[in-house]
Amino acid sequence: MSAPFVTVVIPAYNEERRITSTLEEVVGYLAAQAYAWDVVVADDGSADSTASLVQRFAQAHPQVNLLRLPHRGKGGAVRAGMLHATGQYRFLCDADLSMPVQQLDRFLPPRLTGCDVAVGSREAPGARRFDEPALRHLLGRGFNGLVRALAVRDLQDTQCGFKCFRAEAAERLFPLQRLFGFGFDVELLFLARRMGMRLVEVPIDWYYRRESKVRLFKDSLAMASDLLRVRWDAWRGRYGRLERLPGPEEPGRSPRASLGDADDKP
Repeated sequence: MSAPFVTVVIPAYNEERRITSTLEEVVGYLAAQAYAWDVVVADDGSADSTASLVQRFAQAHPQVNLLRLPHRGKGGAVRAGMLHATGQYRFLCDADLSMPVQQLDRFLPPRLTGCDVAVGSREAPGARRFDEPALRHLLGRGFNGLVRALAVRDLQDTQCGFKCFRAEAAERLFPLQRLFGFGFDVELLFLARRMGMRLVEVPIDWYYRRESKVRLFKDSLAMASDLLRVRWDAWRGRYGRLERLPGPEEPGRSPRASLGDADDKP
């Protein structure tokens, strides 16, 4: 059986209140597309009925798969889901759908070509934020300033929960991942840069969800600690030798990533 064009990976922890509606929306969108697809829900040891709800949904939708995991943190669930995925493109999708799933096409060919990792961005030109508290935004920008100073200099937003990895990039990056908390995004993007991967920021519409599991101050401190750990692990050589990844083969194209009109409506 040939690999699907895209696998959507949804990390989930205690998401019983919205996981069914999220899957209905994601599957409804994907079912209308011309390409082959599947979905992996990586359940991070939920203590509620998340796993049973996904199992029930999957019985009627065979392209949906449940991966049950011990609780290790979001980064651990993302890593397991990405390594389980088989798609040519592997799309990380937060369970809260704070980005409309209809904007998935912004991350995929033919609209986006020539990159290894497409990073959903709330800060890139054309992006829009809705209903975000000012303090949350301010702390996020402060953390990103640290990221740009210490790890990934040219990305304006590393923490958005929507990213797309070319299969070859995912298979090189995720086995190296050492962080399982919220700092895993920075680690992956830092490694991607070190391996010469081509990254592009994709402007999205992003809606703040009041039920977000991010704890503003505690998680900000934890992410700052993770950022320092990434630099320390790299300095100590704990990632091993990072060989460059050959880019996508696109005869006649510039090696720069190209993005279609980001201002199109979803």
